[in-house]
Amino acid sequence: MKNILISMLLFFSSEKLWSQSVSDPYVVVLGVAQDGGYPHIGCQKQCCDRVWENDSLGRSVVSLGVADPENKKWYLLEATPDITEQLELFQQLTKSQFNFLPDGIFITHAHIGHYTGLMYLGREAMSTRGVQVYVLPRMKTYLENNGPWSQLVTLHNIQLNQLKEDRAIRLTPNVSIKAFRVPHRDEYSETAGFKVITKSKKYLFIPDIDKWQKWDRNIVEEVKQVDFAFLDATFYSADELPGRTMADVPHPLVSETMELFGNESNETKKKILFIHFNHTNPLLWDAETENKVHASSFGVAKQGSVVR
Repeated sequence: MKNILISMLLFFSSEKLWSQSVSDPYVVVLGVAQDGGYPHIGCQKQCCDRVWENDSLGRSVVSLGVADPENKKWYLLEATPDITEQLELFQQLTKSQFNFLPDGIFITHAHIGHYTGLMYLGREAMSTRGVQVYVLPRMKTYLENNGPWSQLVTLHNIQLNQLKEDRAIRLTPNVSIKAFRVPHRDEYSETAGFKVITKSKKYLFIPDIDKWQKWDRNIVEEVKQVDFAFLDATFYSADELPGRTMADVPHPLVSETMELFGNESNETKKKILFIHFNHTNPLLWDAETENKVHASSFGVAKQGSVVR
């Protein structure tokens, strides 16, 4: 399934990537799905049946690659369960101009879709040496003190680097990344968002947040300060999980975010690229819903696409 998916994404994305200048940093979308991926385990509904029947329609868990061609460095946002395919996809899209392993991995929080890909750096798989992993303090403590993640630290498969909130870390002369806190279900760690700052563009990455109103910042103003904003779009509407309480998994609905930005200019709306889709979210599988979002001037992140 994954090889077919990579081939399809390469067909649609590689021309776009290499028809542009390759000297400036850029972002590659390596995954767009919620933690459980798409198709979702145990799902026999129409939304997933189409993928069981056609592998190329599947999508990986949310992840971005940040590439700096001038300095031959690249960085991975999130270590997902799909990291094996995502590292390969990045190499194929960039025609192997970078090292296979990223020069750093930035992790938002300790929910399964965002960090469990680290297991593939251990002795059972790549048995890497000193891969740089950047996390906020609680996430660092969690990885250091809980197996099997602590083994990655003691065997030096990974090297943990503690980030400071709202302080940018310069990775290359062209790329810096700043971590900030967002409200989310913080059972094991705090939850971060990231701002990627390149010499020509700024990218906001918030794949998980409870509600925009719970944040101590104004999301509208935050979006206005960047060129692109990858925002939590786990659910499109409140009726996607019959039998479950949405309060247990709070996220800003796509409909709510669109309403929040309703009075803003089209220029501001076009900065938003929705990402982190649950399998029930029609933006993954319904063209009419996607067209409705585009008609309102918002964007939908596409796996394998380049954003620059």
